[in-house]
Amino acid sequence: MKQVQLLSPIKGQVIPLSDVKDPVFSQGMMGKGFGVEPTNGQIVAPVSGRITMVASTLHAIGFATTDGLEVLIHLGIDTVELKDNPPFKLSVQVADEVKAGDKIGTMDLAAVKAAGKQTTVILAVTNTADKVAALTPNLGNVTAGAVAAQVDLQAETTTAPAAAAVTKGNGGKYDDLARQIITNIGGAGNVKSVIHCITRVRFYLKDESIAKDDVIRDLKGVIDVAKAGGQYQVVIGPAVNDVYDAVVAQLGPGFGDDDASAIASEKEANKAAWKKMTPWQKVKHGFSALIGVITGSMIPVIGLLAASGILKGVLALLTSFKLVSATTTTYVIINAMGDSVFYFLPIFVGFTAAKKLGSDPVIMGIIGGVLTYPTIVAIATTGKVTSHLLGMGINATFFGLPVHVASYSYSIFPMIAGAWLASKLEPWLKRVIPTVLRMIFVPLLEVIIVSGAIILFLGTIITALSGALAAGIVKIYELSPAISGLIIGGFYQVLVIFGLHWAVIPIVANDIATTGHSYLNAIVSATMVAQGGAVLAIAMKSKVANIKELAWPATISAFSGVTEPAMYGINLKYGRAFVTASIGGAVGGFLTGLMHVNMWGFAGSLIGFTSFVNPKGLDFSFWGFWIASIADIIVAFTLTYMFGFSDEDVKNVKTAPKKKHLGEQAA
Repeated sequence: MKQVQLLSPIKGQVIPLSDVKDPVFSQGMMGKGFGVEPTNGQIVAPVSGRITMVASTLHAIGFATTDGLEVLIHLGIDTVELKDNPPFKLSVQVADEVKAGDKIGTMDLAAVKAAGKQTTVILAVTNTADKVAALTPNLGNVTAGAVAAQVDLQAETTTAPAAAAVTKGNGGKYDDLARQIITNIGGAGNVKSVIHCITRVRFYLKDESIAKDDVIRDLKGVIDVAKAGGQYQVVIGPAVNDVYDAVVAQLGPGFGDDDASAIASEKEANKAAWKKMTPWQKVKHGFSALIGVITGSMIPVIGLLAASGILKGVLALLTSFKLVSATTTTYVIINAMGDSVFYFLPIFVGFTAAKKLGSDPVIMGIIGGVLTYPTIVAIATTGKVTSHLLGMGINATFFGLPVHVASYSYSIFPMIAGAWLASKLEPWLKRVIPTVLRMIFVPLLEVIIVSGAIILFLGTIITALSGALAAGIVKIYELSPAISGLIIGGFYQVLVIFGLHWAVIPIVANDIATTGHSYLNAIVSATMVAQGGAVLAIAMKSKVANIKELAWPATISAFSGVTEPAMYGINLKYGRAFVTASIGGAVGGFLTGLMHVNMWGFAGSLIGFTSFVNPKGLDFSFWGFWIASIADIIVAFTLTYMFGFSDEDVKNVKTAPKKKHLGEQAA
């Protein structure tokens, strides 16, 4: 077995990769390596070879060696955010040849610290799965250019040429993958727009039928392909942001978060295409468009909702155990941190929905501010009801007209409807208002008309429907909580396969907004735990290095509420494991329903345990969550370990694609 050495790229203290305060690196998602806590800013090449990537923000550099290693050094943690004034100076560029120990740049440690970022320098071998048998760091103090780690290469990979690793385009690590994805979805000309979520690059294609599903699935770096909601979804996993950026860069002007959604909306609404559709096609088109709007509106804020829910749960625990009193300013401050995202949700959803639908995001954010304005909220929550109309209390007047002002804090659907209305109103206003007056009167009239429409009638109707939806879910649940839990627990992750779970998320949000809690979300949480239990069994059972390397991070991800890496990377890929995981989810859902477990936050799975704390005081839901989750894990783990997976399955999956033609479409 051949052994090579990696030099320290900077002077400092070598630490284990697991101690690096960045989960993508510490969990080994980028490959094996080590970290260095620097004491000097001089940067040297850790290996001899060719420069394959220099980030536009200068915070990351890629190398390819004659031994076939692909090495990445990452300067600091979250320093990509310092793009406006990068604290780095580099003397190398893509395709330069360097020798180990060559000076290649400097890092201003004081500037990084002043910006509130950590200076830890990280080295990772990004093709660990293919090239590395073992990597042993030399922990402790080291000078720049001294040996920091030994790498044992896999026997069959010691002679791979470095030249093949050099990428084109902008020199990014994912340029080649992006290029292959674009080619196999039919080229840039077949792309209407592209967005991304936390695991998937989501394309709107002109013609999905020409995309080569099997070829894309087999690309290194792609977990799977899914189609739902009018989107062609390429499942990537943790590197989705990088792949998305590379895709957008190669698609050219007019694509990306700023412009893509407006383009997609305009294309999807093409009147000529609508006239050619059959009634059933129109129903499918409408449903797909709705899912697309919900997806685009909710993805940017869902992580914030989950984090805020966890914080609110922590506060409830502190209050329950008498560590913090609800009458203190400490409670008020922490509660504001946890509640602000929910309270001002219309502002955020207005902004993201406007980007998705093609209206002005800033104007919709202001309209969200109108709906959450303190005096409006006061009218809705404490205003005197003078009469009733259509079952709704009249609590205000507008120019003498009696109206019902609803509470819009925590709401989602009224703002999505408002963004749709604004997308129709704004182009008309720009046509009829003279150019010299547009800057003032377009936003003025848009705020007045859309805010008025929501407050006076649109929001009232949607709020009533939202309340009915939440009440309906509760009624169905109450018919048989256990059976509801069994069915939802067994089949919810099937929705995730097709990306249709985004249609459920706003229902959960609406449930929490109208009732303060969600039995449905408690059951959904059980399905996440089950996926984690199944992939944990595979991580412990498998002796295949590549599988173990993928399964452990996927386990952590599932227990943190993101199941796609576990599902697409492992469970669904090997068939039986997804079935055994779903059985575990059904058991967990059944117990969750049987014990009437309730949930007061967004964050699910094990990381979201504080979401099961009742703000009024700790009750059985908290303990019921743990009982159901432990049963969930035991069932999913045991069934998967015994029946759901064997290393022989890996060989079968590897050989199966050879039976298909490259251009063959998935059934």
